[in-house]
Amino acid sequence: MFCLITGGSGSGKSEYAEHMVLRLGTGPRLYIATMYPFDQECHQRIARHRAMRAEKGFDTLECYRGLKDADVSGYDTVLLECMSNLTANEIYQKDGAGAGCVEAILEGVGRIRRKCRHLLIVTNEIFSDGIEYDEETKQYQKYLGEINRRLASMADAVVEVVYSIPVVQKGNPEGSDR
Repeated sequence: MFCLITGGSGSGKSEYAEHMVLRLGTGPRLYIATMYPFDQECHQRIARHRAMRAEKGFDTLECYRGLKDADVSGYDTVLLECMSNLTANEIYQKDGAGAGCVEAILEGVGRIRRKCRHLLIVTNEIFSDGIEYDEETKQYQKYLGEINRRLASMADAVVEVVYSIPVVQKGNPEGSDR
C-alpha cells in the first residue's frame, strides 16, 4: 500500500502516519528523515519527532537528498517524512537536483515503492495561506505542488489531516470506515 498523508503545519499528520505504520503490522520499519538540521528550531523539531516514534520499532535513515540512493532493503514498511523538506533540500542544497528535483524525487519514490510492502509519505499543504511570496518561493511551491499531485495520482490512498482528524481524499488507507 502506498499512502500520501498531507496537512498543514501542526495538523497531526506525523502522529497519524506513525499510527498507520503501527496498524500495518510488525515487520521491519524504516523512517526516512529529510529535515536537514541547519538551525536550533530544526534540532528541536527533530528531537520532538524522535520522541514521538521512540519505542515504535523504527530504524532511521537520514536522507536529505538523493532519495533514489536510499537503501530500504529488508524493510516491510517505510515512512518518509517529509516531502516538503526533501524538495527544499533538492532545490537549495549543494549537490541537490535543483530544477530537476521533481523527477529526481519521483524516481526515488518509485524505487522505494518497488522495494517495500508499504510506503507512507508525509507532505505539507502550503498553498492555502493566501500570502504572496517572492519568485524563489513560488518556484519551490510549484515544484512541491507538482510532486504532491503526481504522488497523489500514484498513491493507493490520500489522507488530509485537519486538526488531528484524518479526512480520506482517496482510497481506504486503514481498511476501516475511517
